Amino acid sequence: MSDFRPLLVELLTEELPPKALRKLGDAFAEGIRQGLATRGLLAADCRAEPYATPRRLAVHLSAVLAQAPDQDYAEKLMPVKVGLDADGRPTPALLKKLAAKGLDAVDAATLARESDGKQDYLVARGTAPGARLADGLQQALEAALAGLPIPKVMSYQLADGVTTVKFVRPAHGLVALFGADVVDIAVLGLSAGRATLGHRFMSEGAIALRDADAYVGQLADTGRVIAAFDARRDEISRQLDTHATRLGATLGSDPEVPALLDEVTALVEHPTVYVGEFEPRFLQVPQECLILTMRLNQKYFPLFAPDTGKLTHRFLIVSNVQVRDPVNIVEGNQRVVRPRLADAQFFFETDRKTPLAERVAQLGSIVYHNKLGTQLQRVERVRAVARGVAQALGADPQAADRAALLAKADLGTLMVGEFPELQGIMGAYYAEADGEAPEVVRALREQYRNRLDTPVQRDDLIMAVLFIAERAETLVGIWSIGLAPTGERDPYGLRRAALGLISAFEQLAAGGWLKPSENGPLALHGVLRLAADSFGPGQIADSVLAEVGDFIYERYRNQLAAEFERNAVDAVIALAPPLHQVAARVRAVTNFGALPEAGSLAAANKRVGNLLKKAEGDIGAVDAARLREPAELALAQAIERLSPRAQSQFEAGDFAGSLSTLAQAREAVDAFFADVMVMADDPAVRANRLALLGELHGLMNKVADISRLAQ
Repeated sequence: MSDFRPLLVELLTEELPPKALRKLGDAFAEGIRQGLATRGLLAADCRAEPYATPRRLAVHLSAVLAQAPDQDYAEKLMPVKVGLDADGRPTPALLKKLAAKGLDAVDAATLARESDGKQDYLVARGTAPGARLADGLQQALEAALAGLPIPKVMSYQLADGVTTVKFVRPAHGLVALFGADVVDIAVLGLSAGRATLGHRFMSEGAIALRDADAYVGQLADTGRVIAAFDARRDEISRQLDTHATRLGATLGSDPEVPALLDEVTALVEHPTVYVGEFEPRFLQVPQECLILTMRLNQKYFPLFAPDTGKLTHRFLIVSNVQVRDPVNIVEGNQRVVRPRLADAQFFFETDRKTPLAERVAQLGSIVYHNKLGTQLQRVERVRAVARGVAQALGADPQAADRAALLAKADLGTLMVGEFPELQGIMGAYYAEADGEAPEVVRALREQYRNRLDTPVQRDDLIMAVLFIAERAETLVGIWSIGLAPTGERDPYGLRRAALGLISAFEQLAAGGWLKPSENGPLALHGVLRLAADSFGPGQIADSVLAEVGDFIYERYRNQLAAEFERNAVDAVIALAPPLHQVAARVRAVTNFGALPEAGSLAAANKRVGNLLKKAEGDIGAVDAARLREPAELALAQAIERLSPRAQSQFEAGDFAGSLSTLAQAREAVDAFFADVMVMADDPAVRANRLALLGELHGLMNKVADISRLAQ
């Protein structure tokens, strides 16, 4: 290990895009590590530590060689008859090939001859010197920069005023230290050295790095920079928690907090947290508005009361500067946020002057899609679907219609115009202020959720109705104009809509609104038909509904495959059962698959299916008088004995029980196929045996197509 030394590479830049910083830092480090590893310049246990701050990308590699070990090589060149002339001298083709391989110095007379069984080839064998660090690092750095996930490339001129280069931001410095020695490399018009810069405001002049291992310590002590992204993030999180605890508050449980923490980590090199506040009167504005403007516009962390979760009038500021007296920093931030909160207050108070219902007409001037009309036309379609879904579920059709009528009315408000992220939320606040029914208010507030994740209770029913109606209309409408998702493209969120629809059926079943029976009050095909009819008679082809249905089941297949065995999922999805039964059936099939009888029955079911496909014409009923063989009599008796119980269990939604009952037929099924010739010469006997298998097939495949469990 004495030949290995640490290596540091740093690229100093203008401020990098914060939302991309972490990915840029990781990609920069991995690109250089991989480039050096492929050239044999790293120890097997070499550790690569990425560093990323607003002004730099860097990597520290723990064990690097000055030169890679020599490498034996064997280059298959060309057939002997092509490479050598009649006198054994090299042909121009061989000389060109050697030059292309970098083997100009190789004497053709030393080339080996090897046969591939068809003809003899010329092969160059020898030992090549290992890559030098300077050469390998130059190539690795260039490849790493070329492979960075840069959101948008900038073009800028170098100091010579002539040369133009492209990078994510202008680069001003390059450090490459192998131990204490500078590695002679260059990129983006910069030559490597040992000098870097510290904090833009809290350090002075260049910092001469002693060696690669001194990087983090010198930057922290002299440069006032925490180089590691995770270390800065942890320090910010620690300070946030300390201040929140001291103030008797919390940062809340919003899933946006970690993303904001990542973003502010990418904005500072030496984080210090301060406490700011605003006038309590602004708390009369819906807290979502205040939270959004503080997080989105100012990158502040709002504080919440621990007992109620309500927003307080204090917030935390992550500053890039540490000072003894932060009064100017705090007051400056408070001055900046106050007008934004005042704007939010103005928008809210102005919006409330117009009842939400009176805003519905404005939707006629907002285009939803040029092939699907305005938002008002869309609202009318969603209303029709909502009424139908409500009737099927036994919900109040008038409440469902009212929720659908008001669902998009907040699109014309000042608040949603400023903060589109508050669609639905603001509609709920305005509807509540207008005295709308609580179930309508809840439906408006929850309409933009990605999925329903708790069982639907009675108070949630109108919310679930609107949730289903909006997604069904979206899927059918967008699909009908040829905008189905392709590859990674899904601009109208149809995959998300399909998964949301699935979750609604699941949670309706969990809440007892959809019973585990074949003919439930609400079925997917019925919802899609309601959506199609809302566009007018004959406007949506039946093929569109079939494609949308297949798309939804395929989404469900992919979702369940992450949790269950793929063949169990496929066995259920193959039957396209009622949507709310799918998950329960998959669980039942998974349990069935673990039974010792499962493999034999699955294989038999597959065989039955193949035999039935060969049947000519319709398969009739079994004629008991024609059953002669003991094995076919035993199978008929097993079917007669097991079928009523399996059917009863199936209709009660006990899918596991139904399959368990089915497993008792294994012995009779195995004996039948061992002793009975199904495709008998006598047409009447053959037809009767096929009819018996038809009954067996129907019994075996009520829950799922279990032939798909056969390996």
